[in-house]
Amino acid sequence: MAGQDEMPPESGEITISLTHHGNPHNFTINPTATVADLAAQIQDELFIPVSNQKLMVSKLGLLKAPFAERPVADLQDKKITLIGTSTEEIASLASASQSAAQRQAHLAAARRNLPKAYSRRDSQRVLDDSTYTFATVRPLANLPRPERSLAFLERLKADPGIRAAMRTHKFSVGLLTEMDPLSYTEASHEGTTRILGLNRNAGEIIELRLRTDAYDGYRDYKTIRNTLCHELAHNVHQNHDRAFWDLTHQIEREVTRADWTRGGQNVAGGEFYEPPGTGTEEEVAYDHGGWTGGAFVLGGGSVGGGGAAAATAGQGALSRREIMAKAAEERMKKKKQAEEEAKRNR
Repeated sequence: MAGQDEMPPESGEITISLTHHGNPHNFTINPTATVADLAAQIQDELFIPVSNQKLMVSKLGLLKAPFAERPVADLQDKKITLIGTSTEEIASLASASQSAAQRQAHLAAARRNLPKAYSRRDSQRVLDDSTYTFATVRPLANLPRPERSLAFLERLKADPGIRAAMRTHKFSVGLLTEMDPLSYTEASHEGTTRILGLNRNAGEIIELRLRTDAYDGYRDYKTIRNTLCHELAHNVHQNHDRAFWDLTHQIEREVTRADWTRGGQNVAGGEFYEPPGTGTEEEVAYDHGGWTGGAFVLGGGSVGGGGAAAATAGQGALSRREIMAKAAEERMKKKKQAEEEAKRNR
């Protein structure tokens, strides 16, 4: 029997001592037996298959299956180390190996099933994001706290919905900047007209009204984002016709659908705000239409060239927002005509 506390061997038997995994084992065996007989006894008592056994024997070297008909007496009083894995250990290893293989297969399947949009290796997505974007964002340095405006513009540029819409429509804009509110605000007996955005040369430059009229706060983020959708539509359509409004509303829907953040409307933890009583709840995103030509001076206010036609009649019912935009445009058009007529009569 194997172990350290065996009874003394019967008369004529010898003891073979060995270690396995650092533990000593003693085997009593007939001196006329062979090493193969010892290997069979090891298999019976330690459950190590003969084919897995290797015996490192001092002065004799390595003995392994199939063992020769060497007398087992040659191993007596030798230092022997048994190398071999039991059937229990083999089963445990097989189970662990199977579990590891299943985990790897599960992870591989999960990677294959990842939506393409979330793949870090999607080089085409990276290329599109760097192509269909705003090449430059720039605040007005002459207005208070330009770093706040820069943060606002950067947020618009990084907005998931805006980025998705720009990829979809392949929009590239040279400069995204802010406008000076006082340069684009007109008061008359009909009310106050505020230009919320401008687009020059189909996306060369887009200006957005970020600030309140008194420069004491920033306007509602989602209102400004809708204005940006409006101006992006001018990359395709110059006039405020039915095709323009259809594209504007399509872009707005795409931006909302792709905006996975669903977060609040303010930037930098509420640093940007809309003071009460400014009347933005009545404002809509309107402008002069897509305009071309003229000299652009950053922060200079007035721009030469441009002007736009009124929304084409008879192309379907207009929404309240579109009607307000058309009315504001007509007021601006009449004011400009009056100024030109006054100049001629001087």
